[in-house]
Amino acid sequence: MNRFEPYFGVAAALFVGILIVDFFDNQTMLPAPAVNTSTTSAMFFETSDFSLPIISFPLPPSPRVSAATAASPSATSTQKKKTIASVPAPASVSAPATASIPSSTPVSAAALDTSASALRGALVNIICYVPEGTNLHSISGSGVFIDPKGIILTNAHIAQYFLLVNRDVSCIIRSGSPATKGYSAALIYIPPAWLRANASVLTQSAPSGTGEQDFAFLAVTKSATAAALPAQFPSLPLAQTPPQKDTPVVIASYGAQFLGSSQIQSSLFPTIVFGSVNDVFTFARNTIDVIALGGSAAAQEGSSGGGVSNAFGELVGTITTSTIEGDTNTRSLSAITASYIRAEYASETGEALDLLLSTPISSSVANFAPKIPALEAILTEQLP
Repeated sequence: MNRFEPYFGVAAALFVGILIVDFFDNQTMLPAPAVNTSTTSAMFFETSDFSLPIISFPLPPSPRVSAATAASPSATSTQKKKTIASVPAPASVSAPATASIPSSTPVSAAALDTSASALRGALVNIICYVPEGTNLHSISGSGVFIDPKGIILTNAHIAQYFLLVNRDVSCIIRSGSPATKGYSAALIYIPPAWLRANASVLTQSAPSGTGEQDFAFLAVTKSATAAALPAQFPSLPLAQTPPQKDTPVVIASYGAQFLGSSQIQSSLFPTIVFGSVNDVFTFARNTIDVIALGGSAAAQEGSSGGGVSNAFGELVGTITTSTIEGDTNTRSLSAITASYIRAEYASETGEALDLLLSTPISSSVANFAPKIPALEAILTEQLP
């Protein structure tokens, strides 16, 4: 053996080490979303408030106009309602006065209009009713069909209510303009890690978080009316890649902050707005996991689980957090990306999300059912 050979090995190892250090030192790290002192953009309400008078709203205008059917805060300040605060946007987000499509972006208005129509058709309202006399509140949120078989993407902080059926909690899927009841659904996935980290969210008036792991999947199991289930549900495919900063997007939800409980039940209309990605954030190092969307009519309670689509008709994100104070145009709305959801699901389950989406609904429901008691126990340990 050459007497210099061991030194060559050491030198080679040092050289590779220097290259690795230099590679990582030269990587651009995306900022992480701040851990804030607020919570999600879900809407809490009291079931007993349904004796309030019903206020009717006209059908919203064309999707190109922000279809904010909610009244102004001053007009509804006397309505009796229960609210939940939401996570302020990270400090680096600059919320514009109005959401707009950057003129330099080569995306046609027609393409965004088409995407808006598709997103509006796939949008659902999720209402969960809690019995009176408990320390919990009924909740209204949003979701989006991501598979024509009837699979809905929403937030974990909404879907967790589907774990409480043994406590007489009931949930219904609604759609349309205004939203009317349509379907019953079952939980087919919720991240156990999110439940363990956020088990006390149900009983908190202002929980905190960043939206990390805050997603879940529901599957329609039957019709909630006399009508039969459709052969296919209107849906948007879940994007593989995240949007970049300044990408034009469409945002849709069933925002309900300025409505009383009776209005949520009978006069809740979709909110559709056009905007762009203001900033991007990561939970890791350089993956785009969170997109900041600035202020718009969608930045209000009830928008949790709402969708963000691109000009190609793909769902690129699901709304998780929003500030809820002041005029909606000055608020900050955030969503976790579809690519993050795909990666996180694969990390937790060891399987690609597409496998779940390709499985028959009946099998998905049956496969997940045995896991529900243990997940329910995580929540009920926190309840009185």
